[in-house]
Amino acid sequence: MQYEGEAYRDLGWAKIDTGRPARTGAAEAVYAAGKTPEQVVGALAALREAHPSRVAVATRCDEACVAAVREAFGDEVLVEAGVCAIGAFPAPESGLLAVVCAGTSDLPVAREAEIVARANGIDARLVADVGVAGLHRLLDKIADLREAACLIVVAGMDGALPSVVAGLVGAPVVAVPTSVGYGAAFGGLAPLLTMLNSCSPGVVVVNIDNGFGAAMAAARILGVKAAQ
Repeated sequence: MQYEGEAYRDLGWAKIDTGRPARTGAAEAVYAAGKTPEQVVGALAALREAHPSRVAVATRCDEACVAAVREAFGDEVLVEAGVCAIGAFPAPESGLLAVVCAGTSDLPVAREAEIVARANGIDARLVADVGVAGLHRLLDKIADLREAACLIVVAGMDGALPSVVAGLVGAPVVAVPTSVGYGAAFGGLAPLLTMLNSCSPGVVVVNIDNGFGAAMAAARILGVKAAQ
């Protein structure tokens, strides 16, 4: 016996999970790395056809992929930080999500999280360049951060920012380590371990550079459901 949540569209080289919103409340996104531009366009087209009322998203798009998506979808496309989003962003249906970024070098990951969150009906606002090397910059934003129902905190190097933020706010914190840093940062391993060992309660951690995963975790925390 089948039910709506089992639906998918077989493109030959991929099976697009069109039933995912019915099962999980969030639609499938396209991870563009390792795919050809034509494959990314084909997957996005299938998602748009299956769910025309919502934004179709592809992450980790390179220049060739972006060019192909722009050619295929024209003015419908928003491109930011390697994310291609096709369709009008929905009105926010959740509490505020703050996306907090330690340094300017971490911005691409933070922007990925922000765009994906907005595409999924979340009121996401970016607070950038407030890392622990200049803690006064963060303290100037604490009143704003305390209004958020959830926070994504993105940091590389020592990865200390999520612990600091989680000690100052009452909302859940989704920590994102980035691969930014010198040699002993080990491509993001050092901040990942710092975040996993946080002494501040209420911190959960996603994989290195995984802004998409952080946004989807925030969507579940905030109880956002995708349009069918």
